[in-house]
Amino acid sequence: PYRCDICYKAFGRSYSLTRHKRIHTGEKPYRCDVCHKSFTQSFHLKMHKRTHSRDVLYSCDICGKSFIQANDLKKHRRVHTGEKPYVCMICLKPFTDSSQLKRHIRVHTGEKPYTCDICNKSFSQSGTLAKHKKIHLRNAEQTGKLYQCEVCTKTFGRAYSLTRHRRIHTGEKPYHCVVCGKSFTQSYHLKIHMKTHSRDR
Repeated sequence: PYRCDICYKAFGRSYSLTRHKRIHTGEKPYRCDVCHKSFTQSFHLKMHKRTHSRDVLYSCDICGKSFIQANDLKKHRRVHTGEKPYVCMICLKPFTDSSQLKRHIRVHTGEKPYTCDICNKSFSQSGTLAKHKKIHLRNAEQTGKLYQCEVCTKTFGRAYSLTRHRRIHTGEKPYHCVVCGKSFTQSYHLKIHMKTHSRDR
């Protein structure tokens, strides 16, 4: 049998193991060319595409690419026209859509809303966090040290990460604010919270 080196589940065929591993890595190699949604399996993409056959599609008159929503077509056309209507008010850099501008502004503000649940490192973009988590996964595979939650079977590369994760199930909040008494599951969250009191003074 072909065994997963992360959760030790066994499979009769190698491609079944390859497909299963995407649960751990988050890889979604099958992408819909209409709405850009991604899937772990080709079968799921095939089923998804049937939903578009019932949709009224908006097609680009330049390249023929189709979209479900007229607004998505409008955004796409900017690829051809070069139009960039969203401008950063700090450095005046222009962008084709508002989501790009929102991500860019974090360069100036230093905001990092995406936090790794394994090591607490924060990132400005979700894609960067996903790449970072794969490093933890590879390290765990190489060392052979994986700690599995007995409640939800989620795996971790470090024992303390599992301990911290278990608090989701137990409701334990061992870190207490000495000012207002509010409790937290992680010391990092308490540290962030304490800053609100420093602003109150």
